[in-house]
Formats: sequence, C-alpha cells, structure tokens
Amino acid sequence: MTAALIVRQAGPAMTVQDLGRPGYLAKGISAGGAADRTALIEGAALLGHDASCAALEMAGMGGTFEATGDIAIALTGAPMRAQINGQAVVWNASHLLQAGEVLTISGASSGVYGYLHVGGGFDAPAFLGSRATHLATGIGTLVQAGDRLVAKGQGTVGQLLPVENRFAGGTVRVLPSVQTAKFADHMIARFSDTTFTRGARGNRQGVALDFDGEAFALDDQLTVLSEPMLAGDIQMTGEGRPYVLLAECQTTGGYPRIATVLPNDLPIIAQSPLGAAIRFEFVDYDAAVAAHMTPAQQLAALKKQLRPLVRDPHMMTDLLSYQLISGVTTGRD
Repeated sequence: MTAALIVRQAGPAMTVQDLGRPGYLAKGISAGGAADRTALIEGAALLGHDASCAALEMAGMGGTFEATGDIAIALTGAPMRAQINGQAVVWNASHLLQAGEVLTISGASSGVYGYLHVGGGFDAPAFLGSRATHLATGIGTLVQAGDRLVAKGQGTVGQLLPVENRFAGGTVRVLPSVQTAKFADHMIARFSDTTFTRGARGNRQGVALDFDGEAFALDDQLTVLSEPMLAGDIQMTGEGRPYVLLAECQTTGGYPRIATVLPNDLPIIAQSPLGAAIRFEFVDYDAAVAAHMTPAQQLAALKKQLRPLVRDPHMMTDLLSYQLISGVTTGRD
C-alpha cells in the first residue's frame, strides 16, 4: 500500500504547490505555484527527486501529520519548529518518518512560507499539467484535517542543505518595467533610495509595502490601459503605494508598474514578514540574464551544496544501541 500522511491538524492556509502552470495567462489563469520557488527546489535537492514535484506549502503555521508507512520527508522555506514523536528535527534537511510516527510543525520563527516535501512529491490531482492549488481561480482546495496526502515515491534521507537567510527582507534586484519611463527621474531615484517595509496587506496574490514620504503617483496614471501582469511586477496603486505581485496574481491590471522583480529574488518578497525592511536595486538586462537560473540549474547547484545530516547525540533516544568504541586502541598501540 502506498504510504501517505494523514493530516491530523492543518494551519489556516495550507495548500499543495509545485512550480505552477505557465502558459494560460490568456485564459485568465496566472502561473501560480509555490510562493517561494527556491524552497520547492531545495526540497527536491534534499530528497533527490525532480524540481517539478508537488510539496505542501504552509503559510505562517504548520500542522500535525501521521505517517501510514515509512516516508522520506524534507523541510524547507521559512524555519518552523518541527518534531517527530516529540523529538526535535532539523529544518532544511531530509528525514525518515516511519509508519505510525507523528510529525508536528509549529509556527514560523521567521519568514512566511514553510514547505513539507515527501519522496516523489504528493500525488494530488493534476489540472492543466500541474498539481498546484490556485484558489483565485478555484483550482484545488485548502488542505484540512482528515485529508490523506499520498507520497508518490521514495527519497534520500539524512541530508542537510545550508541556506542563506531570505526570510527577513533585504535588497531585491529589479528591471525597468512597462511604465518606468513615465515616472520622473527624481521619483525613480527616490524609489531606489527608499527603505520600504512589508505591510499588513498581503497573501499569495501580492504584498503591499509601507514607506515614509511622498506617494509614488503619476499625474496621468488613470490613462494606463489594463494589460497583462506577471508575478514580480511592482504596481503603484492609486494612492501611490507599491504593491508587489506574487505567484497567484491577477492576469491583467491598470496600475502603472515602476519595476519588475527578478524571478530569483521574488522569494525575498514572498518570505518577508510584517515590518521587514525591503530595498530595490535596478540592474540592467545583461545583469538580470546572468543572474537568472532555471529550476533545473538551481537544482543542480543546490545538489552540490548538500551535506550529511549529523545527528545530535543528545537527541538520540537509541544511542545505546550503537557500537561506540569499535576501533579504539590504547596509547601504546
């Protein structure tokens, strides 16, 4: 029988996500997928499967899961306290969850979106070539207590992946966008010089940014026609406030866009907690292309950074079952 996780308790915004379903913008469906694509690919590296495999995205809070069989799991994204049968386990690592064991994941200590991966990914229903939940268009539903999440395959355990901190804001690289030239030079310079903070309004569709000073408004912004939008676009709302579009954004909009975040930097925005400081740095096209990595390239690079997960003897309840003195010699040998 295929192993699965039985959801005993679920956080308020838990969904199954993968890399999304690009190519359906004209049909009114944005690509969607994981809010933090890097975290999705980190899980694939830890378990040794493909980057397209589906994982469980947990917004701010995890849940409680019981294994029906032995399952390889990995934990990535916003750090959350995790325990297997009450024993703490390491984040950004892969572990074996044995049949009958219970995995408990608490709230995020930093960042927003945490990810639970299983070997081979979750076998959720596919639609238009993806298993990603897209609530804005009614594709999929929230994961709830009582759900049975089937693991599609096996995975490598005992791996650790060092991860740079992208869970507290920071500097984000951007390219000029469609309406950048409509903003006065001094306004663009002020945009680059301003330290914004993550506002209270935000979800998988986008986040609003707070700041001190004058609004970033255009005199003729009401003349901007509704046109296609993509994740990473930075719209200036009617009140002249930046709103950064994320994975599940709308497909069209009429607010002027001052810049567009590089795809590989978008997780910094998605993972910024309330009040985190964010700055924007314009780069040219050549620099953006040089910085870009496809999911396959990211996965290959991350695999090179994997390290063996060394268990902490203080957390090993079965320590006495190990042969600890094999090979020991006296000082005269």
